[in-house]
Amino acid sequence: MSLLELSAVVSGYGQILALRGIDLHVEEGAIVALIGNNGAGKTTALRTVSGLLKPRRGAISFAGRRINGLPAHEIVRLGVAHVPEGRGVFGRLSVIENVEMGAYTRTDTSVQADVEQVFTLFPRLRERRHQKGGTLSGGEQQMLAIARALMARPRLLLLDEPSMGLSPLLVETIFATIQDINRRGTTILLVEQNARMALQVAQYAYVIESGVIASQGPAAALLNDPTVRAAYLGEN
Repeated sequence: MSLLELSAVVSGYGQILALRGIDLHVEEGAIVALIGNNGAGKTTALRTVSGLLKPRRGAISFAGRRINGLPAHEIVRLGVAHVPEGRGVFGRLSVIENVEMGAYTRTDTSVQADVEQVFTLFPRLRERRHQKGGTLSGGEQQMLAIARALMARPRLLLLDEPSMGLSPLLVETIFATIQDINRRGTTILLVEQNARMALQVAQYAYVIESGVIASQGPAAALLNDPTVRAAYLGEN
Protein backbone atom coordinates (compact mmCIF):
# COMPACT_ATOMS: atom_id res chain seq x y z
CA MET A 1 0.00 0.00 0.00
CA SER A 2 1.32 3.45 -0.91
CA LEU A 3 1.50 5.70 2.13
CA LEU A 4 2.58 8.71 0.07
CA GLU A 5 1.75 9.44 -3.56
CA LEU A 6 2.82 12.37 -5.71
CA SER A 7 1.13 12.63 -9.10
CA ALA A 8 2.35 15.10 -11.74
CA VAL A 9 3.50 17.52 -9.05
CA VAL A 10 4.82 20.88 -10.20
CA SER A 11 6.40 23.13 -7.57
CA GLY A 12 8.99 25.85 -7.23
CA TYR A 13 9.96 29.33 -6.08
CA GLY A 14 8.58 32.41 -7.79
CA GLN A 15 9.05 31.98 -11.53
CA ILE A 16 11.45 29.07 -11.05
CA LEU A 17 9.96 25.58 -11.36
CA ALA A 18 12.09 23.13 -9.41
CA LEU A 19 9.71 20.19 -9.90
CA ARG A 20 8.29 19.71 -13.38
CA GLY A 21 5.60 17.09 -12.98
CA ILE A 22 7.02 14.29 -10.84
CA ASP A 23 5.34 11.03 -9.89
CA LEU A 24 6.60 9.35 -6.72
CA HIS A 25 5.25 6.62 -4.45
CA VAL A 26 6.39 5.57 -0.99
CA GLU A 27 5.17 2.22 0.24
CA GLU A 28 4.24 1.86 3.91
CA GLY A 29 7.14 0.50 5.95
CA ALA A 30 9.82 1.21 3.35
CA ILE A 31 12.87 3.42 3.11
CA VAL A 32 12.71 5.22 -0.24
CA ALA A 33 15.68 7.27 -1.43
CA LEU A 34 15.56 10.33 -3.68
CA ILE A 35 18.98 11.04 -5.16
CA GLY A 36 20.29 13.59 -7.64
CA ASN A 37 22.73 16.43 -8.10
CA ASN A 38 22.53 19.76 -6.29
CA GLY A 39 19.65 21.80 -7.65
CA ALA A 40 17.85 18.77 -9.08
CA GLY A 41 14.73 19.36 -6.95
CA LYS A 42 15.24 16.96 -4.03
CA THR A 43 14.74 19.48 -1.22
CA THR A 44 11.84 21.08 -3.07
CA ALA A 45 10.12 17.69 -3.19
CA LEU A 46 10.32 17.28 0.59
CA ARG A 47 9.27 20.88 1.25
CA THR A 48 6.27 20.42 -1.02
CA VAL A 49 5.20 17.21 0.71
CA SER A 50 5.47 18.76 4.18
CA GLY A 51 3.47 21.85 3.22
CA LEU A 52 6.29 24.38 3.37
CA LEU A 53 5.73 24.90 -0.37
CA LYS A 54 2.39 24.74 -2.16
CA PRO A 55 2.39 22.73 -5.40
CA ARG A 56 1.44 24.68 -8.51
CA ARG A 57 -0.18 21.62 -10.06
CA GLY A 58 -0.62 17.93 -9.37
CA ALA A 59 -1.80 15.91 -6.39
CA ILE A 60 -0.19 14.76 -3.14
CA SER A 61 -1.91 12.08 -1.09
CA PHE A 62 -0.92 10.74 2.32
CA ALA A 63 -2.60 7.62 3.71
CA GLY A 64 -5.31 7.98 1.08
CA ARG A 65 -6.06 11.63 1.88
CA ARG A 66 -5.19 14.48 -0.43
CA ILE A 67 -3.02 16.96 1.46
CA ASN A 68 -2.55 19.64 -1.20
CA GLY A 69 -2.96 23.07 0.30
CA LEU A 70 -3.01 21.98 3.92
CA PRO A 71 -0.85 24.08 6.26
CA ALA A 72 2.35 22.44 7.46
CA HIS A 73 1.17 21.97 11.05
CA GLU A 74 -1.91 20.07 9.85
CA ILE A 75 0.28 17.77 7.77
CA VAL A 76 2.35 17.09 10.91
CA ARG A 77 -0.83 16.18 12.76
CA LEU A 78 -1.69 13.71 10.01
CA GLY A 79 1.62 11.91 10.57
CA VAL A 80 4.34 13.52 8.44
CA ALA A 81 7.49 14.93 10.10
CA HIS A 82 10.25 16.77 8.23
CA VAL A 83 13.93 16.93 9.24
CA PRO A 84 15.17 19.83 7.08
CA GLU A 85 18.49 20.28 5.38
CA GLY A 86 20.75 22.14 7.80
CA ARG A 87 18.97 20.56 10.82
CA GLY A 88 17.20 23.75 11.95
CA VAL A 89 17.65 23.23 15.69
CA PHE A 90 16.66 26.04 18.02
CA GLY A 91 20.10 27.23 19.05
CA ARG A 92 19.05 29.14 22.17
CA LEU A 93 16.88 26.35 23.52
CA SER A 94 18.24 23.41 25.46
CA VAL A 95 18.30 19.91 24.04
CA ILE A 96 15.28 18.88 26.12
CA GLU A 97 13.37 22.00 25.01
CA ASN A 98 14.16 21.26 21.37
CA VAL A 99 12.93 17.69 21.79
CA GLU A 100 9.71 18.77 23.50
CA MET A 101 9.03 21.29 20.71
CA GLY A 102 8.59 18.32 18.38
CA ALA A 103 5.43 17.37 20.28
CA TYR A 104 3.76 20.77 19.92
CA THR A 105 0.84 19.33 17.89
CA ARG A 106 0.12 16.59 20.43
CA THR A 107 -2.48 16.66 23.19
CA ASP A 108 -2.00 13.18 24.63
CA THR A 109 -0.33 12.32 27.94
CA SER A 110 2.54 10.21 26.57
CA VAL A 111 4.94 13.00 25.64
CA GLN A 112 7.37 12.41 28.51
CA ALA A 113 7.44 8.69 27.80
CA ASP A 114 8.39 9.48 24.21
CA VAL A 115 11.12 11.86 25.42
CA GLU A 116 12.64 8.91 27.24
CA GLN A 117 12.37 6.79 24.10
CA VAL A 118 14.26 9.27 21.93
CA PHE A 119 16.90 9.64 24.64
CA THR A 120 17.26 5.87 24.58
CA LEU A 121 17.68 6.04 20.80
CA PHE A 122 20.20 8.90 21.14
CA PRO A 123 22.06 8.47 24.48
CA ARG A 124 24.35 11.40 23.62
CA LEU A 125 21.35 13.72 23.79
CA ARG A 126 20.44 12.47 27.23
CA GLU A 127 23.93 13.41 28.40
CA ARG A 128 23.48 16.90 26.95
CA ARG A 129 19.81 17.42 27.76
CA HIS A 130 20.43 20.82 29.43
CA GLN A 131 22.99 22.04 26.88
CA LYS A 132 21.98 24.73 24.35
CA GLY A 133 21.19 23.27 20.94
CA GLY A 134 23.45 25.76 19.20
CA THR A 135 26.52 24.54 21.12
CA LEU A 136 26.22 20.92 19.97
CA SER A 137 28.48 19.39 17.35
CA GLY A 138 27.13 18.85 13.84
CA GLY A 139 26.46 15.18 14.49
CA GLU A 140 24.70 15.92 17.77
CA GLN A 141 22.55 18.56 16.09
CA GLN A 142 21.54 16.01 13.44
CA MET A 143 20.57 13.57 16.20
CA LEU A 144 18.58 16.35 17.87
CA ALA A 145 16.75 17.27 14.66
CA ILE A 146 15.73 13.64 14.12
CA ALA A 147 14.74 13.22 17.78
CA ARG A 148 12.58 16.35 17.59
CA ALA A 149 10.80 15.02 14.48
CA LEU A 150 10.17 11.65 16.10
CA MET A 151 8.35 13.36 18.95
CA ALA A 152 5.49 14.01 16.52
CA ARG A 153 5.03 10.21 16.27
CA PRO A 154 5.17 10.31 12.45
CA ARG A 155 4.09 7.52 10.14
CA LEU A 156 6.32 9.13 7.51
CA LEU A 157 9.68 10.76 8.24
CA LEU A 158 11.17 13.08 5.61
CA LEU A 159 14.95 13.28 5.95
CA ASP A 160 16.87 15.93 3.98
CA GLU A 161 20.64 15.36 3.74
CA PRO A 162 21.13 13.76 7.19
CA SER A 163 24.84 13.08 6.55
CA MET A 164 25.76 16.59 5.40
CA GLY A 165 28.95 17.85 7.03
CA LEU A 166 29.47 14.77 9.19
CA SER A 167 32.58 12.65 9.60
CA PRO A 168 32.53 9.16 8.02
CA LEU A 169 32.12 7.55 11.44
CA LEU A 170 29.13 9.72 12.30
CA VAL A 171 27.64 9.07 8.88
CA GLU A 172 27.69 5.35 9.67
CA THR A 173 26.04 6.04 13.04
CA ILE A 174 23.29 8.21 11.55
CA PHE A 175 22.45 5.69 8.83
CA ALA A 176 22.36 2.84 11.34
CA THR A 177 19.91 4.92 13.37
CA ILE A 178 17.78 5.59 10.29
CA GLN A 179 17.52 1.85 9.71
CA ASP A 180 16.63 1.32 13.38
CA ILE A 181 13.86 3.94 13.16
CA ASN A 182 12.50 2.19 10.07
CA ARG A 183 12.56 -1.23 11.79
CA ARG A 184 10.48 0.28 14.58
CA GLY A 185 7.73 1.00 12.04
CA THR A 186 8.37 4.47 10.60
CA THR A 187 8.33 4.87 6.83
CA ILE A 188 11.15 7.07 5.52
CA LEU A 189 11.63 9.23 2.43
CA LEU A 190 15.34 10.00 2.32
CA VAL A 191 17.06 12.77 0.34
CA GLU A 192 20.78 12.23 0.47
CA GLN A 193 23.83 13.50 -1.46
CA ASN A 194 25.75 10.39 -0.40
CA ALA A 195 24.04 8.27 -3.03
CA ARG A 196 25.93 5.10 -2.18
CA MET A 197 24.80 5.12 1.46
CA ALA A 198 21.26 6.04 0.48
CA LEU A 199 20.99 3.19 -2.00
CA GLN A 200 22.48 0.74 0.50
CA VAL A 201 19.80 1.40 3.14
CA ALA A 202 16.77 2.00 0.87
CA GLN A 203 14.49 -0.59 -0.66
CA TYR A 204 13.42 1.61 -3.58
CA ALA A 205 14.91 4.76 -5.11
CA TYR A 206 14.25 7.58 -7.52
CA VAL A 207 16.80 9.59 -9.48
CA ILE A 208 15.75 13.19 -10.10
CA GLU A 209 17.37 15.39 -12.73
CA SER A 210 16.37 19.01 -13.41
CA GLY A 211 13.02 18.58 -11.72
CA VAL A 212 11.95 15.35 -13.43
CA ILE A 213 12.30 11.70 -12.44
CA ALA A 214 15.02 10.31 -14.70
CA SER A 215 14.94 6.73 -13.42
CA GLN A 216 13.59 4.61 -10.61
CA GLY A 217 13.64 1.07 -9.35
CA PRO A 218 14.75 -1.20 -6.52
CA ALA A 219 17.66 0.49 -4.74
CA ALA A 220 19.93 -2.53 -5.21
CA ALA A 221 19.35 -2.43 -8.96
CA LEU A 222 20.16 1.28 -9.18
CA LEU A 223 23.25 0.74 -7.05
CA ASN A 224 24.52 -1.62 -9.74
CA ASP A 225 23.33 0.43 -12.71
CA PRO A 226 26.36 1.65 -14.72
CA THR A 227 24.72 4.99 -15.55
CA VAL A 228 23.86 5.69 -11.91
CA ARG A 229 27.29 4.57 -10.75
CA ALA A 230 29.01 6.90 -13.22
CA ALA A 231 26.78 9.89 -12.50
CA TYR A 232 26.32 9.64 -8.74
CA LEU A 233 28.86 7.24 -7.30
CA GLY A 234 31.93 8.70 -9.00
CA GLU A 235 32.71 5.56 -10.99
CA ASN A 236 33.59 5.32 -14.67
